[in-house]
Amino acid sequence: MDSLSGLSRRAMVMSTLAGTLAGFAGAPSLVRAASLRGFYEVRDFGARGDGKTIDSGAINKAIEAAARGGGGTVVVSPGDYKCFSIRLKDNITLMLSAGATIIAANPDVDGAHYDLPEGIFEEQLASHGQSHYRNSLIYGIGLSNIAIVGTGRIHGLGLDRENPEPRWHGIPGWVSPKDQGLDPQTARLKDPEERRYEGRAGKSIGLKECRNVVLRDFSILQGGHFSVYALGCSNMTIDGLMIDTDRDGIDIDCCRDVRVSNCIVNAPKDDAIVLKSSGALNRSVVCEEVSVVNCKTSGYLLGTMLDGTYVPSPYVSPDKLGVLGRIKLGTDSVGGFRNILISDCICENSRGLQLGAIDGGVLEDVTFSNISLRNPVNHPFFLRLSVRNRAPVGAGVAQVRRVRFSDINVSGALGAFPCGIVGVEDGIIEDVSIDNVHIVNSGGGSAEDAARVPPERRNSSLEPSFMGVLPAHGLYVRHARNITVRNSSFETTAPDARPALYFDDVTGAKVSSLSVPGQAVKSVNSRDIQVS
Repeated sequence: MDSLSGLSRRAMVMSTLAGTLAGFAGAPSLVRAASLRGFYEVRDFGARGDGKTIDSGAINKAIEAAARGGGGTVVVSPGDYKCFSIRLKDNITLMLSAGATIIAANPDVDGAHYDLPEGIFEEQLASHGQSHYRNSLIYGIGLSNIAIVGTGRIHGLGLDRENPEPRWHGIPGWVSPKDQGLDPQTARLKDPEERRYEGRAGKSIGLKECRNVVLRDFSILQGGHFSVYALGCSNMTIDGLMIDTDRDGIDIDCCRDVRVSNCIVNAPKDDAIVLKSSGALNRSVVCEEVSVVNCKTSGYLLGTMLDGTYVPSPYVSPDKLGVLGRIKLGTDSVGGFRNILISDCICENSRGLQLGAIDGGVLEDVTFSNISLRNPVNHPFFLRLSVRNRAPVGAGVAQVRRVRFSDINVSGALGAFPCGIVGVEDGIIEDVSIDNVHIVNSGGGSAEDAARVPPERRNSSLEPSFMGVLPAHGLYVRHARNITVRNSSFETTAPDARPALYFDDVTGAKVSSLSVPGQAVKSVNSRDIQVS
């Protein structure tokens, strides 16, 4: 590639641009212009793309040149570009051409390091990876009008998959930096785990408090702890990404007006697409106005989605239930969720849909519709309210209301894992509707299973596996009000002694047009349960 003259290289880049820009408004005029005005090709700034040279310096020079000109498109032409931190700026589009791969360098062997983390708060309510963004392969903080586009690839080869956990008042023995007589930064670096991650990176793309963002058409292989993490961003489009990773795929945290569409995310060891409202901004921020449409998630072996072989993953999660790879709301829920739509998605060989509020906040007006789940390894969907409260002191009990599940088809489900709607005694889930939901599971529940009383765990995380086998084969509801189930079916391929629906401490439920084998509904400690 380095033997190309400047003229021939520009011709090659123009050809690449013609293909890459074909779907963008204004593309024909750009190609007809037969020039690269407004375009900055990284090899003109010293990038080699040989898979050995550290090219992040050259790419950053191209970005800085474009920024000085008021903005522009930085073109990464075909080649392998080993990089440390790439720093986006306002009004910059980073274009990954077909055949271009940005490879995350390894600080242990490549002679340099990633940018050091930005500041720290007195109390860190989110993990190291959620709290810092400068230590990413590609990052932007407080930027406007930025994009990463093209059909090239990001390979997070040298990125970390783990990072230090939150440091907050809920940890036994935790003492605040102030009470130690230290500033937060000094306290952080006293922790040997925190020091170990200095100069390292855990995210392929980290965006914090950015607006007007487009991520489109590229792929990510082995994306680190977080392939794409957006914190506090607004007006963001994520479209057509293919992500094949061994931790999180796409994280939308404390964001507003986000559209995730046409993405395929394989994440056997963590969440594929997850919405959060964490404490990483040191204030309560609602995650709202988010849609996830026409996406597919799965939990196959790392790399086998992108290479088309789809090999089952042997991974077994800490709760012994196998892979993850699901769509989720609420790992963190300090601010809560509002006006969320998850629609027209396929979830295959992964965990089921999971959502809830466990750190205070309000989850309301959430819809899951037109979803196909095949071979889920646990509950097809589970809605949870608890009081973990990894949030500022005094966060109180969360509220969950107005959640709708409609037009959901599930096959290959396991009998031990029905759907669930579970709150706590002083945290009642309200106004949930289930309409045109059809589930086929393996059944096999015993009379002992039907008589079980699942344990309560008020301060649990979102994961419900601590509850064990539930006393229903279709839907288990506890601590809830105003539940509607209609036009739905819960089938079992083997006989099951449990009822299809089980209501415990439920006030107001309407069940109609239900197709089930055996006993349809059982209720205890409940009132105003109508079955027709």
